[in-house]
Amino acid sequence: MYQRLLSPLRPKNSYYGAPGTAWPEAFAVSLDPLTALAWVAARTERVRLGVSVLLIPFYAPAVLTQSLATLDVLSGGRLDVGLGIGWSLDEFDAVAAPGDRRGARADEFVRCLKACWADDPVEFAGEFYRIPRARMGPKPVQRPHPPLLIGGYADAALRRAAALGDGYTGGNIPIAELATVVARVRGAAAAAGRDPRAFPIVCRGAFNLTAAPLGAGRRTLWGSLGEIREDVRRYAEAGVDELFLDPNFQSPAPALARALEQLEALAPGAA
Repeated sequence: MYQRLLSPLRPKNSYYGAPGTAWPEAFAVSLDPLTALAWVAARTERVRLGVSVLLIPFYAPAVLTQSLATLDVLSGGRLDVGLGIGWSLDEFDAVAAPGDRRGARADEFVRCLKACWADDPVEFAGEFYRIPRARMGPKPVQRPHPPLLIGGYADAALRRAAALGDGYTGGNIPIAELATVVARVRGAAAAAGRDPRAFPIVCRGAFNLTAAPLGAGRRTLWGSLGEIREDVRRYAEAGVDELFLDPNFQSPAPALARALEQLEALAPGAA
């Protein structure tokens, strides 16, 4: 959304969330996710729609409630909602979002979202957000609300997903780290009184389909059709319930037609 140019006076930092540091090329420009999903909703009938993830500090809960409910209505109840707290301090500066106590704000934000989607009259009073007694609509088609998938890697994020979410979402987790992440998510679900095996784990996977195998030492989900399909199988065996493939980290980025060809080739049941 917003990338501050790297200052010549500031040393380059390996953590690209630090202020003033360069971002990966794939993050430089992106469409607004809710507008893009509305476009997709109008042109599809069955596919689930979602985003991984909307950044909580960028939204007012009452406004986001209406936007998401509208998408759910227009799509006939096909929306999944991914939520996270963000990582770029430059983006926080750009949108004047408070950077302190992000975890506490996120917990209350999710509770406020759910309150807004409940039956009227709606009312919410918290430390950070307040909704005076009111009628709010539209209500989402999916009741009580669309599935909420909470992202993040810190223990607090996993506790938030287990306590307040309907599942967990993570991005680009290497296969070598999958078992640890899955165990942490399931542990958090059990600690929150949830059934760990019934708590969905969703993962985004940046992929790069190559004509020839890349062999040993390759990046997860980069390689030939056979290699990527083997990786997908290993994600499932590790406990990931849903893996959605992301072509945006390829360099150079593929044209839309080429990206769709790659996704069709990787689809289950494809020849």
